[in-house]
This record gives sequence, C-alpha cells and structure tokens, in this order.
Amino acid sequence: MIALSLAEIAEVVGGQTHDIPDPSVQVTGPVVRDSREAGPGSLFVAFAGERVDGHDFAAAVVEAGAVAVLGTRPVGVPAIVVDDVQTALGALARHVVRRLGATLVALTGSAGKTSTKDLIAQVLRRKAPTVFTPGSLNNEIGLPLTALSATEETRFLVLEMGARGIGHISYLAGLTPPKVGLVLNVGSAHIGEFGGREQIAQAKGELVEALPSEAEGGTAILNADDPYVRAMASRTKAKVIFFGESGEADVRAENVRLTDTGQPSFRLHTPSGASDVTMRLYGEHHVSNALAAAAVAHELGMSADEIALALSEAGSLSRWRMEVTERPDGVTVVNDAYNANPESMKAALRALAAMGKGRRTWAVLGKMAELGDEALAEHDAVGRLAVRLNVSKLVAVGGREAAWLQLGAYNEGSWGEESVHVSDAQAAVDLLRSELRPGDVVLVKASRSVGLESVAQALIETGAEGEVSAR
Repeated sequence: MIALSLAEIAEVVGGQTHDIPDPSVQVTGPVVRDSREAGPGSLFVAFAGERVDGHDFAAAVVEAGAVAVLGTRPVGVPAIVVDDVQTALGALARHVVRRLGATLVALTGSAGKTSTKDLIAQVLRRKAPTVFTPGSLNNEIGLPLTALSATEETRFLVLEMGARGIGHISYLAGLTPPKVGLVLNVGSAHIGEFGGREQIAQAKGELVEALPSEAEGGTAILNADDPYVRAMASRTKAKVIFFGESGEADVRAENVRLTDTGQPSFRLHTPSGASDVTMRLYGEHHVSNALAAAAVAHELGMSADEIALALSEAGSLSRWRMEVTERPDGVTVVNDAYNANPESMKAALRALAAMGKGRRTWAVLGKMAELGDEALAEHDAVGRLAVRLNVSKLVAVGGREAAWLQLGAYNEGSWGEESVHVSDAQAAVDLLRSELRPGDVVLVKASRSVGLESVAQALIETGAEGEVSAR
C-alpha cells in the first residue's frame, strides 16, 4: 500500500485510535486479513467470523511487525477501532485508489472472469507495473484488499468484480471507480440466486453504468457475440468498444482453429493492425477471453504485435483452471476443478475432445451449484454433450446432480457402460486407478463445493508413483 500514517487512516475510516503512542507512524507494508501474512509495516484487518475472530490474533500480528490492528474493539495493542470493519476497509481502498496515478480496469461476467483477468494482467505488465486480483478474490473484502496492494509505482490496477445480486457491482465500483469496464458474458452461473438471465444482465451492466463519460476517458468493452452484453452499450456514457468473432467487432478473431494439442490459434485484428496468436492455454473458449484482454490492451496503448506476443506467451496464473499435467506414463490430467457452470462445463468438454483426438478421453464431472430451477435441465444437457463429443467415458461424481449428468448421457444415445455414476471422489479415484491406460486424457471439473481437485491430485500423484494399468 502507499504509505499512510495511522492518524490519516483513522480519519479516512472514521475510527478512533487506541494504544497508539505515535499516530504519525506509517503503514508501509501490506494490508492483510490473515494473521500469517502480517509482517513489518503491515496493517492487520480483524474480521470476526463464525469460527475465528481476528481480534484474538492482535498481539501475534504486532509481534510479527504489524503497525496496528483495524478492528471493532480495543485489543491491548495499537489499534484503530471502527463500527464496521468491512465498511472501513472499503473506505480505505477508495481513499488509496484516488491517490494512485493508476488506470483502473474492472471486469465482470458469468464465466471466464479469472482467466481473462490473468490474461489482461500478463499483457499489461509488459507495458507498465500492474497489480491484479489474486485468484478470484472478487468480493467486498477481496477487491479492496487487492486495491490496497497497489503502490506508487503501479500504473494499471486490474480488478475482477463478482456479483450474487443486484447492486453488488455498483457497490464494488463505488469502492474502486474504474476507467475501463469489461463485461464478458451473461450466462447461467448463479441463475438460481438471480432468478433469470435478465436479472444477471441487469447486475453485470452496473459496471458500465459506473464508468465515466467518453469525454472523461471512460471506456466500456463489450462482447459483441453476446446479445445481453451487446445491449449494455445503451447503458453507458463511456466510449464503447466491441470484441468477439463477429465481423462487426472492433477487436476480433479470424481463422480460429485448435492445434493438435487443443490450444487455440487465430489472427487477431485490432483497429491499429493485425497479428497472429497461438496460445499456451487449452480450449477454444480462451479465444473470447483473449479478445477481451486484447481490447483492453489496445485501448491502453499497446500495438497488435505487442498484444499478440503477450497472449501467445501467457500462461495460467490461477490454480485448478485447465491445469494440464502430463504423467510419465502418458496419461494427461486436466484439473479444471476450481468451479463450474453450464458454460464453462461445456467449454471444458470441448477442450477435452480437442485434446484427446485419437486417445481415450474421460470426463470426471460433478455438481454445478446455484442453478435453481434450471439444475435438472443444465446437468442433463452437459451429460448429453459428453456423448455428442464422443467422450470415451463419463464419470459422474456425487448425489442427485451427478445422477442427472449420467442420465443425460445415457438418454442421449447408445451409451451403456460408457457412463458411470459413483458416490464420491474416492470412488472416482479408485475407478480411474484401475482403468486408466497410458495415453488417456482425463478432465476433472465441478463446482468448488464438490472438491474434485482431490481426484486430479490423486491421479497426478499416482502417475508420479508409476502406478497405472497397462491394459
């Protein structure tokens, strides 16, 4: 964080200082909520959760070098006491962002936010120092903590914004007002909470409504291939740039294809020129993500050649998102188990089909959460798609939703033993350990709550031990 005195922080957050001998002492280190991350010069934010109360760690963080604690009660060490820690954290982030000379880029969407954010960051940091959301910490706590990690040297601040209801993105954009706003898509993620795609579109579009006008430098970057997103152009006073595979898009892709290993290749067109891209990431769905990142980078002054080179060299920065591991025996494990929704599940299956040409393919899939009344239809559709893509075997893991996946596959065609329903992750591991052959490709994907990353990890460890069937 940029250096601020404890007195200034207390004024910004509307707090009272306690046990602070010298209010002019500055916070020069990071703002953290995990006591294990506290260090010299840091500010520890004490949240009181259901199981753990951060105030209990106050003495330990100060001993580790933290300058003070931001909490809701005196703790016997230097502290700034406020009525609500989350509100105070947001106010501090808003203050710091106003002081920064950085261009703030915000993005949202139903699918692909984290992968696209990682691409944007990898492209922009070739131009200037860039700070971006780690993982998918995109909520009312993660977003301000990311903003507070910026320093005087930061020139681009890239923030992912999530939403579980109307008004959430407006709130986040109020904490960290963006100059560039990107909306990727409107899909089915959290449709059970929102109530429908129209409501999701309403919520996601709050980002472009928050942008400054074109005269003030605001830019809205919208997906021309998604009708819900394209319609958001009427909801902003900012300059509008479209990306997509549509010929009408300002930033678009032509000659899209997948390499033999399932990596996308295309000709990138921008208003300032064109250049070829071959990505290291897997799956055709990354083309849209790459175009979104290219549109942001173009608006911030990068050439087509610079963008294409950066996209071609970019990798995956966030764990369990199409992580590809080649075992010594030739089995390929694709760990995409961080989360799942209908759009990302279908994209991952298509990537599996592309990667597995001429090889046996396995789709180890579990529940997609928060789909409400759409859950049965969406799980059934994913099971059917696995059949249409000629996936060799579907392993549906879990309870009712997994049964719907398996049933969709069974009802789609002639599948019998090609699909199987197992009760839990360990049952899936046992099955795969007994039946995998050298050269097979295994995709593992489900919503985060299912915990299927344990399946991928077990398979990787099995390969390292050399235990695989030679059948």
